[in-house]
Amino acid sequence: MSTATNIAKSIGAALLAALALTAPAHAQSVDFTNAAFVQVSVNPTSVPIGAAEFCHRRSNECAPYRNPIAAEALTDGRWNELLQVNAQVNASIIPASDKEIYGVEEFWTYPTGGYGDCEDFALEKRRQLIDLGWAPSTLMIAVVRQANGEGHAVLMVRTDRGDLVLDNQAGEIRLWNETPYRYLKRQSQLSFAQWVDISDDRTTIVTASAGR
Repeated sequence: MSTATNIAKSIGAALLAALALTAPAHAQSVDFTNAAFVQVSVNPTSVPIGAAEFCHRRSNECAPYRNPIAAEALTDGRWNELLQVNAQVNASIIPASDKEIYGVEEFWTYPTGGYGDCEDFALEKRRQLIDLGWAPSTLMIAVVRQANGEGHAVLMVRTDRGDLVLDNQAGEIRLWNETPYRYLKRQSQLSFAQWVDISDDRTTIVTASAGR
């Protein structure tokens, strides 16, 4: 195990301790150091400009979470909700860049007129899952690097089975470590407006589908 992983697990424990105060009983027994869960820094990192501007426009959506929980229990019902929301949003939005839609390089918002880029897909999936009763603290947008070097964003869902990724570029829902990306940072579980670095020291990026 690398030094980076040991450090990430150590500092990540502090965040988990804070979340455990309001975590349901099932989440307290989950081993969050398992490879199915990303390891993050407890200290905030830089916020993507699009996310910062989104919070400036929608400050009511970016306040610290009142009752953050560590993970959602992935019941059959919850799993079906993930499948339905992921499929519905992916099918209903036509991918287009912010430059094409708004004339700017970066603009985070909910899909407009049936078009959106990767962040818009993730925001809409997050909104729909919250409407279904999912805890906001378990729904985090993550910034990743694709194999071709380009940036991308996905919705990362923390469940008691692992961190699942809802991606507009893939129909299947996969565990984070079974996706073809290098993970850079994601939103904190304490606030929509706060971001933390991800320790992704995998030597091999795999693409196998996640099982339940």
